[in-house]
Amino acid sequence: MPTGVTIEVSDLTKTFGHVDAVSELSFTVEPGRVTGFLGPNGAGKTTTLRMLLGLVRPSSGTATFAGTPYARLESPLQTVGAALEAASFHPGRSARDHLRVYALAAGIDGARVPTVLQTVGLSPYADRRVGGYSLGMRQRLGLAFALLGDPGVLVLDEPINGLDPEGIKWIRTFLRQLADEGRTVLVSSHLLSEVQQSVDEVIIIAKGSLVHRGDLASLDTSDTQRVVVDSPDRPALAAALEAGGLVFETVRSGLLVRSAEPAEIGHVAFLAGVELSALHRQKSGLEESFLALVSGGDSL
Repeated sequence: MPTGVTIEVSDLTKTFGHVDAVSELSFTVEPGRVTGFLGPNGAGKTTTLRMLLGLVRPSSGTATFAGTPYARLESPLQTVGAALEAASFHPGRSARDHLRVYALAAGIDGARVPTVLQTVGLSPYADRRVGGYSLGMRQRLGLAFALLGDPGVLVLDEPINGLDPEGIKWIRTFLRQLADEGRTVLVSSHLLSEVQQSVDEVIIIAKGSLVHRGDLASLDTSDTQRVVVDSPDRPALAAALEAGGLVFETVRSGLLVRSAEPAEIGHVAFLAGVELSALHRQKSGLEESFLALVSGGDSL
């Protein structure tokens, strides 16, 4: 069974004119895990992946697979499987023929073609011209190409884009399976919600720079106390909180109080004779933390 290797990115920088698309970016991606590479559109994710795969020359720094640049790998497709653009297929060629061409060029056994088509669920459409494929089907074909050499490393750019709910559920399970086999799986996305059910670790960049790296638990800022409280007489509650020196703001579900315990808030309301209809902690969700990071908030 293929074994993954560590992806190593060190001080990677790419400058276009006077613009740093990627700036001194460093991280590692370990085998046996699904790592999410996240950031908003324009953050530098695709540029980073293209440098990793030898398609763009870095201005400085390195991106390697266990110390070896992609261009120097002895068997690239058998070492690294990549899917960067779902639309980069000849529209007049069938999926089967498309994969056959690449298998022949890379010296890969042609028997892998029907195997990967079946793996990604395209067997019934293998002889249909790719020009008639939906975006989701093109995504599956891109994944089939990435799997053609049965590689130990998978690098996938926005693989969930265009998939229907069933396809999204399938790919999440499949990515998990690949990692459990010991492969290295790097998956990019501009939405945490797309990948949070399947990733073990996240690398988040914004404006070409690293802003966070760690497991999903490290992204949860629930240690910041936030309590939602409400009352049938919300103005009276607001007055009581203000008199008690508590900082709050109005949200859809009531009043959001920061840096206070529910017991303290309840006591303030009790002393003011204000009836409460809601009083509970609110965690700052993963998505909220992610958006704060990529929009210029403090790094965790």
